[in-house]
Amino acid sequence: MTTLPQQVQKITAHIPVDLLHEAQSVTGKGITETLKIALIQLARANTYEDLKKMRGKVKFSIDLKELRKDR
Repeated sequence: MTTLPQQVQKITAHIPVDLLHEAQSVTGKGITETLKIALIQLARANTYEDLKKMRGKVKFSIDLKELRKDR
């Protein structure tokens, strides 16, 4: 998978060392990659919350039985 070049911003952050080490042990990655993963997950969590608020408010005209026939 090829990723597009992105703008980056160098920052200084004060993060509790034990929290950082715990996160790194989960990801198995370095500091920058661990922070990227955390930021992506936070952004996605917000999107999921927005979608959950829409539950029951969006009507679909799709027949699930018809969709399953394509499998």
